Amino acid sequence: MTTDAQDLDPARLDSILGQLVTDMGAAMNGALVLIGVDLGLWRALDDHGPATSTQLAERTGLRERYLREWLSAQAGSGYLLHDPDTGTFTLPPEHALALARQDSPVYMAGGFHLIGSVYKDRARITDRIRTGDGFGWHEHDPELFVGTEQFFRPGYRANLVDAWLPTLDGVVDRLRAGAVVADIGCGHGVSTTILAQAFPQSTVRGFDYHDASIARARELAAEQGIGNAVFAVASAAEFPGEGYDLICYFDCLHDMGDPVGALRHAREVLAGDGTVMLVEPFARDSLTENLNPVGRMYYAASTVLCTPSSLSQPVALGLGAQAGEQRLAEVAREAGFGSFRRATETPFNLVLEARP
Repeated sequence: MTTDAQDLDPARLDSILGQLVTDMGAAMNGALVLIGVDLGLWRALDDHGPATSTQLAERTGLRERYLREWLSAQAGSGYLLHDPDTGTFTLPPEHALALARQDSPVYMAGGFHLIGSVYKDRARITDRIRTGDGFGWHEHDPELFVGTEQFFRPGYRANLVDAWLPTLDGVVDRLRAGAVVADIGCGHGVSTTILAQAFPQSTVRGFDYHDASIARARELAAEQGIGNAVFAVASAAEFPGEGYDLICYFDCLHDMGDPVGALRHAREVLAGDGTVMLVEPFARDSLTENLNPVGRMYYAASTVLCTPSSLSQPVALGLGAQAGEQRLAEVAREAGFGSFRRATETPFNLVLEARP
């Protein structure tokens, strides 16, 4: 199909070209964000204040010519502020929370590891899309697992104990008294250890089918001296135990091939008055409502991470990261849950409660 030049809308053409240039710059600069983390550049600017490229080189012992380009790229991205009169680059404190301070509740830089892994796996994922086959979580480059840990940790630390759990009926009191908790699809165990640290009277069991992630979760728990978190390799449909007071799924149910089967097993091993907590990517119930920056990011992740993971499994529902509350409620009801509600939300997450 050909289009005559006179039929083109110049404003629309300029708009899409501008968007592409913006996105290409962002994609390239993501690597520079991580280079800044690895070399301590963000921390140096945060700890010691504005600097020229020469001053930053003196602080870090790195070659000035490299830093001049890196600083310029960050100023072009709006991550640093540049003063043309003094030649200095400033990392505002608000930006430092997202880029330099890894204990910040809004630290985002680690998420670029997740994005980096997608580029490494692109050719293999393309082949699977071509054939219609899935691509298992365990098949990804290990950088994905590092990125997932670093991307989700700040939000869980900021919200899980103080904001999310109190919205679940009676759960906090049970955790304080001593509950048995299952954290399904726990990955590196960030959510598991947060729960265990906050509620030392409870036992928190983290399960994941990926043995390398479980090994890392054990290491991290040991480093933190956490004794009431235990980890085991197990699938969502077969994890052991019974009488659980709380079963959690943190940003993972939509990755499962058979989320109905997973929740059905949870229903079977849940205490009669127990609770299932689902934390899922924020989504409305229609595509139109999700055409926004957050939805864009999640649809992209769903294309190359979440949906391929689901399609790689024997039962392949392909729920997707933007399933939305209505679809998730249908899954929970099909699994045998009689009560399902939205407990709370953030701009990035839905927090849902299911009860027998």
